[in-house]
Amino acid sequence: MGKSNGKGLDRTVLQRRYDEIRRTYRADDRPWVIGYSGGKDSTTTLQLIWTALSSLPAEERTKPVYVIAADTLVETPKIVEYIDTNLDKMNRAARKGSLPFSAHKVKPRTEDSFWVNLIGKGYPAPSKTFRWCTERLKIHPANQFINDRVTEHGEVVVVLGVRKSESATRAQVMTLHRIKGSVLSRHSSLANAFVYTPIEDFSVDDVWTYLLQVPSPWGNNNRDLVTLYRNAQAGECPLVVDTTTPSCGNSRFGCWVCTVVTKDKSMEALIDSGEEWMQPLLDYRDMLAETQDPDAKAQLRQFKRRNGRVMTDKTGTPRRWGPYTLETRKELLRRLLATQLLVRRDGPDSDEELITFAELEHIRRIWRAEEHDWEDSVARIVHEVTGAVHSWERDEQPGFAREELSLLEKFCERENIPVGLVAKLLEVERQVHGMTRRASVHQRIASVLEEDWRTDDEIVRTARVTPSAEPSLS
Repeated sequence: MGKSNGKGLDRTVLQRRYDEIRRTYRADDRPWVIGYSGGKDSTTTLQLIWTALSSLPAEERTKPVYVIAADTLVETPKIVEYIDTNLDKMNRAARKGSLPFSAHKVKPRTEDSFWVNLIGKGYPAPSKTFRWCTERLKIHPANQFINDRVTEHGEVVVVLGVRKSESATRAQVMTLHRIKGSVLSRHSSLANAFVYTPIEDFSVDDVWTYLLQVPSPWGNNNRDLVTLYRNAQAGECPLVVDTTTPSCGNSRFGCWVCTVVTKDKSMEALIDSGEEWMQPLLDYRDMLAETQDPDAKAQLRQFKRRNGRVMTDKTGTPRRWGPYTLETRKELLRRLLATQLLVRRDGPDSDEELITFAELEHIRRIWRAEEHDWEDSVARIVHEVTGAVHSWERDEQPGFAREELSLLEKFCERENIPVGLVAKLLEVERQVHGMTRRASVHQRIASVLEEDWRTDDEIVRTARVTPSAEPSLS
């Protein structure tokens, strides 16, 4: 952009940017959706737009501007508090000033949440080669909001706080989709969505200079953001709307469970700066990171994928590249609930919720239906760790209990039949019992029978199956 040199931004260049924003806003009737992560770049972007549109006459600023922040449900509590406070201030300021802004949080569906996938389905802690979390926790919720606005208005403009100087790849992508003669680009994956990046030419110095010299129009103190960055020694996790958006690097604040990075330097820095109550979060995150190596932690993972097929390397040797075992998941849940108790005891919020009851219900449903967890382990673990007694969702059809499982285990041992096979077949029948149409039952039974039901010892001794190209849990 313009030269700052510690003396301020070039006011002429800055005014031209305000003019461009106003001109682009008035050019059509497409609503805007602004991605806000709480970090420096998205804050600068939103502040530029807010300031520019505030100077328009009331009759020219009727087109809605939606501000969306993605809550992955596993964000660092300190960041959640900061973002929630700002979203509330934005809505108050917009109403008071009769401005077209409205702030919203987007969240993943319960079935897509981090804990449902990790503890419920057994997905391993995310890594650089298997980052299953980004699409479920960030891309899908944001895109759903955008698509809803497309359905409502026909087309939308998505405003992102991305800069070309972030990476050469990002600069190339931004240039590739640019519409000739326009400041807009086509969205890389969403039809009828266009992208506007008003700070694409800003440097890091430009961003910080702007934030420190221009007051927040919705009443935030930008020096609080400086302090947050300083304490966390962090970069930001941008709102992610496609796979080209840069991910969080090694220095970032975002999800407290992130195991894609080797060490969570930002959380360590926050703890060192006085947020000692976050230590249990870091301990849990580090424990998750230790589970990533399936060979070093062989007892934690299964040989079978979720589709029942044994996974092997290129030589045909069975590998524990499948989901976490049920016992591993039980321990992960137990430790998560214990961590939640510690954070509630020592942290600023005695109601801090690391895992929601809706997620616990969904995990319970998965375990009972897919893992023949007839002893209802989720309810038992929650009670043992927290002392809470919940009114758990009742199954429409009567379920099985620990007593039935004991009888089944004895029967299967006597007849030399895999207990998991029989339990899963019984679960199929239980789920379709009483239904007038049972057309799918034969297909579901066939799927169960096609699974590999050998024991781990048998797999190690005899497996010579078609090798899997890469680890996957599909």
